[in-house]
Amino acid sequence: MKFSLRSLLSQGLSGHRGWGPQWRSPEPRAEYDVIIVGAGGHGLATAYYLAAEHGVRNVAVLEKGWLGGGNTGRNTTIIRSNYLWDESAAIYEHALKLWEGLSQALNYNVMYSPRGVMMLAHGVHDEQVFKRHVHANRLNGIDNEWLTPEEAKEFCPPLNISRDVRYPITGAALQRRGGTARHDAVAWGYARGASARGVDIIQNCEVTAITRDAGGAVTGVETTRGRIGAKRIGVVAAGHTSVLMGMAGVRMPLESYPLQALVSEPVKPVFPCVVMSNTIHAYISQSDKGELVIGAGTDAYTSYSQAGGLHIAAHTLDAICEMFPMFRRMRMLRNWGGIVDVTPDRSPIIGKTPVPGLFVNCGWGTGGFKATPGSGHVFAATIARGEPHPIAAPFTLERFTTGRLIDEAAAAAVAH
Repeated sequence: MKFSLRSLLSQGLSGHRGWGPQWRSPEPRAEYDVIIVGAGGHGLATAYYLAAEHGVRNVAVLEKGWLGGGNTGRNTTIIRSNYLWDESAAIYEHALKLWEGLSQALNYNVMYSPRGVMMLAHGVHDEQVFKRHVHANRLNGIDNEWLTPEEAKEFCPPLNISRDVRYPITGAALQRRGGTARHDAVAWGYARGASARGVDIIQNCEVTAITRDAGGAVTGVETTRGRIGAKRIGVVAAGHTSVLMGMAGVRMPLESYPLQALVSEPVKPVFPCVVMSNTIHAYISQSDKGELVIGAGTDAYTSYSQAGGLHIAAHTLDAICEMFPMFRRMRMLRNWGGIVDVTPDRSPIIGKTPVPGLFVNCGWGTGGFKATPGSGHVFAATIARGEPHPIAAPFTLERFTTGRLIDEAAAAAVAH
């Protein structure tokens, strides 16, 4: 793996132009070929691939806050592609393959770690569901395998496989190529790569209106830093898509929920993989800084809150302590919530809208981080060519009128 000296040094210099929250934004020009709304992982990846693969360099990425300060900075960094349906498996496997070479492609260490993602079964129903996943994944050429409780403990020694607990472990599905990456490094790497190719990344620039001509096509946006023109606009703003699309008169089939997570005090390396449990809805890994990263579920109510209900986190910690008794004395440092957009079938929307020149990428729910490279790659192709990338084609907005849904609501198991 090769990195330039400048690349290695820059990752600790968040105030330098080109990486980190203090990116010094250029003044926006009056006109661009493409505007991307949202400087999170997906938006920055889209801009990077527009410039790197399609030669579209006159691009502005507009962000109302700071680079990577939304859901990209509030996720639990899990990467996997073991989804059930063919369409989902294709987009997430496409992303996983890009993850595997992303540090080299960007010349920026995104800290991708294929440590394995293990999904626990706690009864006959779970076993049947996960074995179905294993077989479906293998038919799609995706690695996944079934483990006995003893094999699961061998892979993850801290795991409690006692039979006298509330949710005894009866087996597990393991994707060895799954793992984690560093969330903010992904945003910075794509930002630096896009900027080096001529893309303007403009922070503290909130979109207040989407302008259209007499025929209904987009002509640009009004922002807190003035009007910016473009004939193609891509909206990639998790948690706020409905508000932005409403500016163009487009109603979206989305609901927004808080999704919670916690991290512990840092300790020496003790946890070797990612473990997830759908039955008790808890998952855990260890970051490179030593923190235990613990994920919980979404709240039961719609909200734009970035906190969420305390009872959700308390239930998750109870479950983690039962599955891994050695963590009962660990102290939690902080908890937080991201805002996830959820579609009726729990699958994303990627593609054109009824408004000419307006494209949207949204509705990833809890699966957004793992899809980052694949999402940006296919969305960039869709914007550049004006027609859906083959992998993105099933995820059109029109599926909610035709009924051709991709129902990953339960099929995704723990949907993170």
